[in-house]
Amino acid sequence: MLSTTDFRKGLKIKVEGEIYYIVDFQHARTAQRRAFVRTKLKNIKTGAVLEKTFAAGEVFEEPDFEEKSMQYLYSSDKEYCFMDTKTYEQTSLTEDQLGDYKWYLKENSEYKVMFFEGQPVNVDLPASVILKITSTEPAIKGDSVTNITKNATLETGLVVKVPLFVNEGEYVKIDTRTNVYIERASKQ
Repeated sequence: MLSTTDFRKGLKIKVEGEIYYIVDFQHARTAQRRAFVRTKLKNIKTGAVLEKTFAAGEVFEEPDFEEKSMQYLYSSDKEYCFMDTKTYEQTSLTEDQLGDYKWYLKENSEYKVMFFEGQPVNVDLPASVILKITSTEPAIKGDSVTNITKNATLETGLVVKVPLFVNEGEYVKIDTRTNVYIERASKQ
């Protein structure tokens, strides 16, 4: 069992029969009331975000997840195919199940796929990934005012804002939770 004191970003909990993971939370207390916790929860199956407040010390059931290390093979008709590296069994996740995570999947890379009650529900991604820039506008001499950015298309099709000094063919580190450029990186 999990309590509100165990809350942390990314923790998976069961609320009203649905499985959520905590996107954000804040412990709060008013002068004449009991302490409470404000949370922003994301439904693992549907991707819907829910804001909910819980009393401090409230107890939750920990969902019974199984994680398997699987290799991402390909995408076809809004389905993303993964293969278990031990049994060679293939499983598909839909675009709706993956949400924005689809932008971080690279073919032949391994990911942890979460299963609930025998069904694949989501992919557990690292906090950041390194991707190659396939196209971006060249910087124009004289555009050196601070914090100017330009659009860059990455190898997976994701478009992010990057600083002017970043060029096509370079690798960049992207935050998977916010879709934001972090820094330039070396090839991985």
